[in-house]
Amino acid sequence: MTASTADPLQEWRARSEVLLAAALPADDRSRLAAAMRYALLGGGKRIRPCLVYAAAAAAGRPRAATDRAAAAVEMIHAYSLIHDDLPAMDDDDLRRGRPTCHLVFGEALAILAGDALQSLAFAELAAIDDLPAALVLDMIARLAAAAGGTGMVLGQALDLEATGERPQLAALETIHRRKTGDLIRASVLLGALSTGTREPGLLEALARYAEALGLAFQVRDDLLDEEQTTAVLGKRNGADRERDKATYVSLLGAAGARAVLTDLHARCLAALDGCGADTRGLQYLADYAVHRTH
Repeated sequence: MTASTADPLQEWRARSEVLLAAALPADDRSRLAAAMRYALLGGGKRIRPCLVYAAAAAAGRPRAATDRAAAAVEMIHAYSLIHDDLPAMDDDDLRRGRPTCHLVFGEALAILAGDALQSLAFAELAAIDDLPAALVLDMIARLAAAAGGTGMVLGQALDLEATGERPQLAALETIHRRKTGDLIRASVLLGALSTGTREPGLLEALARYAEALGLAFQVRDDLLDEEQTTAVLGKRNGADRERDKATYVSLLGAAGARAVLTDLHARCLAALDGCGADTRGLQYLADYAVHRTH
C-alpha cells in the first residue's frame, strides 16, 4: 500500500483481474475454458487477493510470488462458489448478479470448471520461481489444508449437516471458521510468505488478525443476507433463512450478531497493533469487511 493510494482495494483488484485473465486457458472455443472464465472473471470483491497484497506489504514487499499467491487463492474461492451453488449443495440461481455457472453451462460442466480451477490454483503456486523450494512447498501445503477436508470443504459439509438444526454457538463458529475463515487465513499468510519472510512474531500476529477477520467476514454475510436486497447483494437475499441455515442472526438475533462483529473487528485491529509493520492495508480491509454493504 502506498501513501498516495486512498483506496488500495482498487489497485489490488485491478492487478488481480489482469493476472486471473492471463492465467486462464487461452482456448476460447472450449466450453470448459468458457465456464472457467465465466466463474473466475465474473466480478466479485476480490477480498482474498487483496489480503495477499496487504499482507505482503506488511511483511516486506510484493514480488512475483505474491502475484501467483493472489491468483491461487481467488481460483480456490471461485471453484468453491461454483460447487456451493450446485443443486446438490445450496441450489443457488444467482451469483454476483448473474445466473450461476451451472445454469449457464449445465451441472456437469460447472463441476468440471470448478475442478479445473482448483487444479490451476496449485499450478500457480508450483510455478513460483523466486522463492526457495521449501518455502513454495510450505505455501502449497497451507493452501491445500485451508481448502480441503480439514478446512473449507469440511466447513461446507458441516454447514449442510447443520441445516434445519440450531447448533451451539461454538459449533457455528467452527462451521464459519472452516467454511470461510481458513481460506482467508491462508490468503494472509501466503501473502506474507510470498515476500520470503519467516519472522515468527509477524506471522503469529497476522494469523490472529486473519482468524478474527475470517469469522467477522462470515458474520457480516449473515447480517447482509437478512438486511440487504437481492439487487445489492448480487445473490438472493434471505436464502439462509429460507433454507433454515444456522447463522449468527438465527442464533443471536441481529443485535447479537452485530455485537459479535464489533468485538471481532476490535480483535483484528488489536492483533496488528505493535507488530512493527505497515499494516494500513490490513486495517483498511478489516474496516471494509465489517462495514461492507454487499
